[in-house]
Amino acid sequence: MYMPIIQVNSEDLPELAIVCGDPRRALAISAKLQNAKELSFAREYRTFVGEYEGVRLAVVSHGVGCPGAAVCFDELIRGGVKTLIRVGTAGSLTKDAPAGSLVISVAAAREDGLTKQLVPMGFPAIADGSVVDALTQAAADAPGVVKKGITVCIDAFFTGVVELPHKQYKAAGAVAVEMELASLYVVASLHGARAGSILAIDGFADADLAGEYDPHTDNVAQAIERGIDVALKAIVKLAS
Repeated sequence: MYMPIIQVNSEDLPELAIVCGDPRRALAISAKLQNAKELSFAREYRTFVGEYEGVRLAVVSHGVGCPGAAVCFDELIRGGVKTLIRVGTAGSLTKDAPAGSLVISVAAAREDGLTKQLVPMGFPAIADGSVVDALTQAAADAPGVVKKGITVCIDAFFTGVVELPHKQYKAAGAVAVEMELASLYVVASLHGARAGSILAIDGFADADLAGEYDPHTDNVAQAIERGIDVALKAIVKLAS
């Protein structure tokens, strides 16, 4: 079966995948694989396949925001992918997770506009427990701060005249904000797939903590690298 948006044939897709926003990050992850092969590069969707420690997986970029990302997740699952781990970045809502930290998301608050068109508002966006466990085990020896908690998924990056709900979610105990996980968790749930995520913190989303935003520091780059390594180790655990 041909996936017309990501432009990949289902017979070329393995059951395990790492997904990320940036096509350049997909390329960087593929460089860690053996026998890596690029299958397609259509719009923001760049797809590689290869092996890591004998486990075959795909690495696919999904772009920014829930609508485009959901198309990618949906086609991957329709094409035979059964487990997806998002390796991404996020803004922190707590001083306990400064830039350079890692966050394992257990669930996503649905402040996006897409998922309300897929499921009722009361439907939760939850990571698969086995994926969370695999990420937690894989991150046990990772240096630096690793937190586990609820993340917030929101469409807006820059503020307008409407106040973003960061303060409310911070008060409720959410640890970070990003832009795609609600769609990943909901789409995976609708199709019976497993999904989870590990996020590198690239700054503070909370205005009370935020300074000058610079996601291109060495500290953040190293956290992204650690997040990729944790995700790859988790994929091996999930394949066994």
